Amino acid sequence: MPPTDLTAGTGPAPAHPDSAGPRPGTTGPRHSPFGPFTVEDDDPGSEDTLDLRLPAEFLALRAGATTGLLGRIATWGAVPTPVGAFRLVPVRLEQDLPLVHRWMNDPAVAEFWELAGPPHRTENHLRAHLHGDGRCVPCLGVLDGTPMSYWEIYRADLDPLARSYPARPHDTGIHLLIGDAADRGRGVGSALLGAVAGLILDRRPACARVVAEPDLRNTPSVAAFLSAGFRFAAEIDLPGKRAALMIRDRVLRDAL
Repeated sequence: MPPTDLTAGTGPAPAHPDSAGPRPGTTGPRHSPFGPFTVEDDDPGSEDTLDLRLPAEFLALRAGATTGLLGRIATWGAVPTPVGAFRLVPVRLEQDLPLVHRWMNDPAVAEFWELAGPPHRTENHLRAHLHGDGRCVPCLGVLDGTPMSYWEIYRADLDPLARSYPARPHDTGIHLLIGDAADRGRGVGSALLGAVAGLILDRRPACARVVAEPDLRNTPSVAAFLSAGFRFAAEIDLPGKRAALMIRDRVLRDAL
């Protein structure tokens, strides 16, 4: 399944986190902070087809706003981290596809993201987000001017993940992969996770929690989230894995 991928640990063993992509579930009405939305399975016999349709007024809100469902990530700017200056840059498909495709074909990444193969597999994945309703924004992570990681910042409260835990309005999720092996297993992942979680909480005042769901078996990944200020909230069953629900709370951050 497409993943939350970290592929970065806190010790010598590289983490191979997973991603939270579309998650199949039951059909029928769901409720968001903006009203009911419909979950439709176009193929009742398929375990991977899922369409979450937002209500018309919610789509109108997105169309009329300049900030969209997640804010204008391109304007969030750079932040200092222990490993260098870091910023998120929304993916530009034609320019960034070769790099993201190469990363997706790294065996350590492919194990969890399951997007290895020809470029069109990666392109279709990116295009679905870039031309979707705005609930997920794919980004490159740029460290000291060099693209070195891929991120998906998404509205967890509007994602199928919300079926697996008591989601709150504006919960924001993170999927992450570290592109090159040289950047894995030496604390880079936890430093960047902390920076991005802080960015989300700073730039999205309505968001009280940042969430992620690495594979429970991936202890280096879970350790990286813990080092970044996330807490282990629960074990949850997701398609293809048992995951550790990790949460970074605004209230705890502000208290520290």
